[in-house]
Amino acid sequence: MASANLNIMINAARKAGRSLVKDFREVENLQVSVKGAGDFVSRADHAAEAIIKDELRGARPNYGWVGEETGAEPGEDPTRRWIVDPLDGTTNFLHGLPHWAVSIGLEHKGEIVAAVVFDPAKDEMFTAEKGDGAFLNNSRLRVSGRRSMIESIFATGVPFGGARELPATLQDLARLMPQTAGVRRWGSAALDMAYVAAGRFDGYWERRIKAWDVAAGILLVKEAGGFVEALEPGQSPVDSGAIICANAQLFDGFAKTIRQG
Repeated sequence: MASANLNIMINAARKAGRSLVKDFREVENLQVSVKGAGDFVSRADHAAEAIIKDELRGARPNYGWVGEETGAEPGEDPTRRWIVDPLDGTTNFLHGLPHWAVSIGLEHKGEIVAAVVFDPAKDEMFTAEKGDGAFLNNSRLRVSGRRSMIESIFATGVPFGGARELPATLQDLARLMPQTAGVRRWGSAALDMAYVAAGRFDGYWERRIKAWDVAAGILLVKEAGGFVEALEPGQSPVDSGAIICANAQLFDGFAKTIRQG
């Protein structure tokens, strides 16, 4: 059975998801402002984050908060914080591509202990709690069992425009792609990690990422039996800004290939 905190997170994700689906149906009418090259924010982001914040902080007002759109706010309880991306995959959303998600992680003493990644377009709810496994719509998840790189597919985020990580990522691809069955760039880090947990992807890495993009995904992968590390060993995967994950059989070889850069 889900804990009280996880049920709060699920309800918040579903409520925000309903709002996002409504806006997604009218995507051509969205009021869009530009935060930076290739990095868009819409009215839908803000509305969804307001819904989630109201639900989570209303239920647990003493917890801290980190949201993509509203930033960080301390709580009376310094050991716990919500880490939220209300719409991961904004560019997909604004182009009418049905691949985006709500991501909510609960951190306790520096470790993610509960996670929700909700894909409203497909009605897929990925959840996990520390020590209790990972689930998709109540069905248990396991990472893939593939052992060979050449049979495996990996996911990443290719930097847009003139981002400084673009050359290194292109070098990653040049080293990795000849060893694999393919690489996917689908535009939502939260779903990339959820798909690793579900065995749909065999691994994922990204060189520039925010805590709210991957907080929930980190726990999903771990609870599904996968390995997750910061790209630089020894750093926190939540806060390092670069991450890598895969099933246990592939992780060492995959990480070695990527870390050569």
